[in-house]
Amino acid sequence: MTATNPPTPAASDTPAAPGRARPLLNRRLAEFGTTIFAEMSALAVRTGAINLGQGFPDTDGPEEVREAAVRALRDGRGNQYPPGPGVPELRTAIAGHQRHWYGLTYDPDTEVLVTAGATEAIAASLLALVEPGDEVIALEPYYDSYAASVALAGGTRVPVTLRPRDGAYHLDLDELRDAVTPRTRLILLNTPHNPTGTVLTREELAAVAALAVERDLLVVTDEVYEHLVFDGEHLPIASFPGMRERTVTIGSAGKTFSFTGWKVGWVTATPELVTAVRSAKQFLTYVSAGPFQYAVAEALRLPDSYFHELRDGLRAKRDLLSAGLTAAGFAVYRPAGTYFVTTDIRPLGESDGFAFCRALPERCGVVAVPNAVFYDHRSEGAPFVRFAFCKRKGVIEAAIERLSVLRKR
Repeated sequence: MTATNPPTPAASDTPAAPGRARPLLNRRLAEFGTTIFAEMSALAVRTGAINLGQGFPDTDGPEEVREAAVRALRDGRGNQYPPGPGVPELRTAIAGHQRHWYGLTYDPDTEVLVTAGATEAIAASLLALVEPGDEVIALEPYYDSYAASVALAGGTRVPVTLRPRDGAYHLDLDELRDAVTPRTRLILLNTPHNPTGTVLTREELAAVAALAVERDLLVVTDEVYEHLVFDGEHLPIASFPGMRERTVTIGSAGKTFSFTGWKVGWVTATPELVTAVRSAKQFLTYVSAGPFQYAVAEALRLPDSYFHELRDGLRAKRDLLSAGLTAAGFAVYRPAGTYFVTTDIRPLGESDGFAFCRALPERCGVVAVPNAVFYDHRSEGAPFVRFAFCKRKGVIEAAIERLSVLRKR
């Protein structure tokens, strides 16, 4: 018998490569690429630039808190799965923190949930509380995970834009009210606000609370910068009339104790809301950061002087960087809170924040972040650029010196 080669299959007979029939990425995430923080941090490494883009401290937090984590590891506490809601010691400490600072009383067994940082708390809250087609109002510009979490939940984000005026950013309460429709499910609040540094006033929060009660809306509030308020005061919206039963409050140890890599966050809310959020959270990380939970429990019981000194030290760094950016030719919006200073690059003859930030490492050896990434309305944020000041004083001074060349050009 003479051997013959098998016939070449027709193109229509060739199996398609896996997933080729449609894009691999879930369409709800199609608009989200690599985060700007990853892009700019990689640029900092590649160019050797000073990274004032991503908001992480360049020194560790209190030594006694770090040692508490080491002690937990050595004692075998948290090395295996911790309880789903979080270790009892931390839940008790979180409840004590809310009572001590704000007079808010929560049951640590039913009204506190520990999460893998605030980012998971936001995602779990939105996945739990938002149905496809629900509208979620968020204050624009907003932290980039908000938009992704709303998309994953199948919701529709409705931005209400904070606009710069008189050296600060302001919320238009009429615009907020007009944004509410019969499809609105919740308001996603952030105060102190990243990236603008706005701290909502008592009057503004009272108006938001009244609107939520009137229209029967839930509020998810990201308060991770609660102890980093330099002007004014932090007021949890859960403390306003009618709000405790409709508010999910999110906190985090990362910003307050300068251990951002530990990823320990939490939710405080009514038992019904905590149960809903936990139902989503258990299928995300389930549990995390076992030994670090014990350390954060000790951190939350540090004396008030620690929190005051943290705030005062960062206020001095805010003032140092704000003055340096002003001298370099930026228009500066001095923040009332958080880690960040927003600037306007138009006095430098620039208008495109993306192009400016991508060129800045080569021009000056400094990395910043374009605020436009935090907007649905990109044109609103186009000329604004954010710098982080949660760095050592010497690093900030070196960055200011490098940026000073912009004024000379």
